[in-house]
Amino acid sequence: MAKAKTKKKPKKKIKVDKDQAAERIERIFPILKKTYPDATVSLDFTNPLQLLIATILAAQCTDKRVNIVTRDLFKKYRKPADWANAPQQQLENDIRSTGFYKNKSKNIKNCCQKLIDNFNSKVPDTMDDLLSLAGVGRKTANVMLGNAFGIQGIVCDTHVIRLSRRLFLSENSNPDKLEFDLTEIVPKRKWGGWTMFSHLLVFHGRAVCKARKPDCHACPIEKHCPSANNPQLW
Repeated sequence: MAKAKTKKKPKKKIKVDKDQAAERIERIFPILKKTYPDATVSLDFTNPLQLLIATILAAQCTDKRVNIVTRDLFKKYRKPADWANAPQQQLENDIRSTGFYKNKSKNIKNCCQKLIDNFNSKVPDTMDDLLSLAGVGRKTANVMLGNAFGIQGIVCDTHVIRLSRRLFLSENSNPDKLEFDLTEIVPKRKWGGWTMFSHLLVFHGRAVCKARKPDCHACPIEKHCPSANNPQLW
């Protein structure tokens, strides 16, 4: 007889004090920066177009897999016109291993066609213009702003969402709402600002504060974390 599935216990609701959250960030930001001095975007790229394509491919896919795929892909497709004019089936086959390849290939082709039609084949450097491109949401736009153009932006990926809750920085798990919460309490430029804070949370989430079982005893910010050693809050 098959075992009955155990229901996952709902996470305990948290209440965030914005002033305390801001103070907590002041304490943990420099510690994380010292712990991960090389924190940066994990996607390989040499220009804004490559980062844009890589970020679209990274949806529901690991950065490691994307980097493997783009190693040859970026030699084959160099300009927006190369992507826009590529046969649909060919592009699907080229990116198949990143998953959701049909939707991604359509977004990439439509995105690059709009770059040609509206932006003189250049990747735009404003949030509104980036959001007008197929396959680009606020997360992708902030990746672009922070890493291709040096414009501060907070990237709310799964690690940032998880750690922001555990650190009592925000009650929101919705990426857009969380982004705006964090912009109110994270220094915009100090210690590398919003972009660096995003990188640090991603690196810390991968190395220590993992989804299923965070290694609290090995955590450099354990004493500053309200969720440390408390599985109800994981």
